[in-house]
Amino acid sequence: MSYSVGQVAGYAGVTVRTLHHYDEIGLLRPSGRSRAGHRRYDDADLDRLQRILFYRELGFPLDEVAALLDDPDADPREHLRRQHELLTARIARLQEMAAAVEHAMEARAMGINLTPEEKFEVFGDHDPDQYAEEVEQRWGDTDAYRESQRRAAAYTKEDWLRIKREGEELVERLAALMASGAAPDSPAATDLAEEHRSQITRYHYECSYEMHGCLAEMYVADERFTAFYDATAPGLAAFLREAILANVRHRAEGA
Repeated sequence: MSYSVGQVAGYAGVTVRTLHHYDEIGLLRPSGRSRAGHRRYDDADLDRLQRILFYRELGFPLDEVAALLDDPDADPREHLRRQHELLTARIARLQEMAAAVEHAMEARAMGINLTPEEKFEVFGDHDPDQYAEEVEQRWGDTDAYRESQRRAAAYTKEDWLRIKREGEELVERLAALMASGAAPDSPAATDLAEEHRSQITRYHYECSYEMHGCLAEMYVADERFTAFYDATAPGLAAFLREAILANVRHRAEGA
C-alpha cells in the first residue's frame, strides 16, 4: 500500500509543502515514486512521519529530530523528560490563559468608537461588535483585555484603516511565503511571525512570546480564526501557527 503526498498531508494535518521540505532536507524521504515521478509513501514512511510530528510538537528542532530518528545510539529519554516538563508547563499556561482575542477580530470586538458608517467603511460587512459579549466573558478580567479596550476606544477611523492595512499586508506576505514553499520554521517565516507579534503589541496589548504561542494554538482550534486566515490562502492558519511556535522556540533557545 502506498500513498500520494496529498493523501499523507491530509492524514497528518500538514501541508504538501512541508512534506516536500522534509524530503529536501532528508528528514522524510518517500520510499517510492510513481511512473510519473511523483512521491509515494508507504506505511513505514507514515510511522516515521508520526514520530517526526511527535518530536516537533514537543519543540525539537528539525535537525535534532533527524538525529534522534537516524542515530541508533541516540537515547531520546533525557530529551523527552526535559520536553515533558516544558509541555506540562505549557498545558498549565494554556489552561490558565485568558488573553484578548488577536489582531483584527479581537480589536473589532472591543471598544471601537466609530459611527455605523465608519465601521462599515473600515470593516466592510464584518460586524465589529459580533463577538463583544463572548470576548468580555472569556477575557474581561485580564490586563490584556483592558489594555486593548483602552487603546481601541481611542483610535480614529484613520487609525483603524492603517491598522487594518498593515495587518492585511502582513497576511499577504505570509501567504506569499507559504506559496513559495518555505518551511514554517524557516528564518523568513519566523521573522514574519515576530512581526505579527509586534503588531499586536504595538496596536492592541503587550503580547509576550508565551501569549503569542497560546494565540497560535487558537488559530487552528477556533474555526473562525482558521477561516479568517485561510480565506487568503488555504492552510495559512496552520502555517502561521507553526511559524509562531518556531519563533517562540528560537527565542527561548536564544534567551
